[in-house]
Order: sequence, then structure tokens, then C-alpha cells
Amino acid sequence: MPDTHPHALRSIMLLLGALFLFVLLDATAKRLAATYPVPMLVWSRYALHFLLMVVFLAPSMRLKLITTKRPGRQIVRATCLLAVTFFNIAALQVMPLAETTAIVFAAPLMVTLMAGPLLGERIGPLRWVAVVTGFVGVLLIARPGGALVAEGVALALGAAVSYAAYQILTRQLSPTETPVNMLFYTALVGTAAMSLALPWLWEGPMPGPLDALLIASLGIYGGCGHFLLIRAFRDAPASMLSPILYVQLLWATLIGWFGFGQLPDGWGLVGILTIGGAGVLIAVDGRRAAQRRHEALATAPEPAPAQTRFAPSKGRNR
Repeated sequence: MPDTHPHALRSIMLLLGALFLFVLLDATAKRLAATYPVPMLVWSRYALHFLLMVVFLAPSMRLKLITTKRPGRQIVRATCLLAVTFFNIAALQVMPLAETTAIVFAAPLMVTLMAGPLLGERIGPLRWVAVVTGFVGVLLIARPGGALVAEGVALALGAAVSYAAYQILTRQLSPTETPVNMLFYTALVGTAAMSLALPWLWEGPMPGPLDALLIASLGIYGGCGHFLLIRAFRDAPASMLSPILYVQLLWATLIGWFGFGQLPDGWGLVGILTIGGAGVLIAVDGRRAAQRRHEALATAPEPAPAQTRFAPSKGRNR
């Protein structure tokens, strides 16, 4: 069935803008992590994100920003995203941008495995092939004897696991919570948690004016990127947009090359392409499954009206 959504092109452009901001966030964090401690960068990313939402959304939304039917799950979901940010920036300290991004993009493979027991979704043969293929790609990047640091690979895998849990919780919360509400909780929990921990974790030099601007930009990239992401998926189906997410791998490779002089070796590049291809295959299979469900519902016969049976009365009426 062809896509007829009137806002498809706009949603694709919004998504591409969000992905570019995410790559800028990672590249800026990698440059800053060479000088400044990871906890300070993580705190800055969430504090500026939180400030932007308070300034621009709190006056109009007020208590709607924090009103939720499932506060516990909101906090767990936000904590998962905080872990993604922490592990990802820590990995970028010692890992190239492209390889780190590719390993984190193994998260959809993990989501596919968890969707069965946690979401009750059926995993078909094509998705199993994609999952196995994707994990082969991870092994090609993190292969023994390669140039990558084992600690960095472990941190990137930690980010992938956290991101998979974050995506599962997002899908569980979506029926009852608004996207803006979930976005605010990620900013609130991240800011609160890092503000409490920062006095014990702060170390390193105080940033100069230019680095202070770069540190502040982390929150702008993260907050605006997630806002564009929400707008994109609000106006177009996820089955259409999901394959486009892997454009981020291409941009991460190019910026890692031009910005840091780091280009994956032959096997690493094959691994990145393998993960990207597996993710696209999962997204395309999900789109086909959604189309099949839509067609089945459209062609299903309407249920016959229930017939009322009148039985003869036995004994006294009650």
C-alpha cells in the first residue's frame, strides 16, 4: 500500500536535521572529553536541555509538563537515557566516532530480541537473520587484535544496552504519555541526578569562553535534536522513517574522518555497513508487517450482529 501521508517529506527533513544534531553532539562531546571530565559534560547536556524546556514550554504547558500516569517508569526510562549519554561520551574519549556510533546502533538489534518477551511481538525469520547479521557486524568492529580499546568497546556496548532498554520503555509509555512529557522527564531526571553527583565528580580545568560555548551547545544539540525527532515521528509513520535513522552512521563516519582524522579500517568499515544494513532490514520488515496488518484489517469481514435469544422463563422472575 503506497504511503499517502501529506507530511512525509517534511518529516524526513526534520529527522535528517535531528540526526545531524546528534552527530554534532557526539563530535563536540568527543572534542571536549579530551580536556574535561565526562560527568561535567553529561550534566551540561541535560541542564541546558532542561533550561530550554522550562523557558519555552513551561509558561504554556505548566503542570502538563510533569503530569504523568506512570512516574516510576518515566524515571527509569529517563535514567536509561542518562546512562546512554554517560557511556557514549566515556566511550568517545578513547574510541573513534564512527565505530562508537555503530556499536551503539546495535540497540535496535537488542530491541528486536527483547520485543518478544516484553512487548509480545512476534519475531519472524527475516528479523532473526538481521539480528544475527548485525551482531556479526559488531564483532567485526570489536574483533580481537583490532585497533580499538577494549574499555571503549565495553562502554559503547553499555550505551547500546541502555539505549535498547530506553526504546522498550518508550514503546511501553507511548500509549499513555505524550512525547513532550517524556522528553521533559529525560531532562529533569538527568539534570537532577547529575546535579546531585557533580560536586563529588567534578575535576579538571575551568573552561574558557570558547569551550564554555561548546559545552553549552551539548544541551542545545540534544534538546533540539530530540524535539525534531518527536516532530518527525508525530507527522509520519515510524515504518517510513526508521530506515533513515542509519544516515547517522554515514555522517558519523564522515565527521570522524574530517574532524578527527579517524577512518575505520577495512574490517571496521565492513562491520559498520553490516550493522547499518541489518538495522535497515529490520525496519523494512517491520514496515511490511505493518502493511500486512493494515491490509488484513481492511479486508476482514465485519462481525455479524449479535442475536438476542429469548428463553422461556423458568420459575419466578427475580
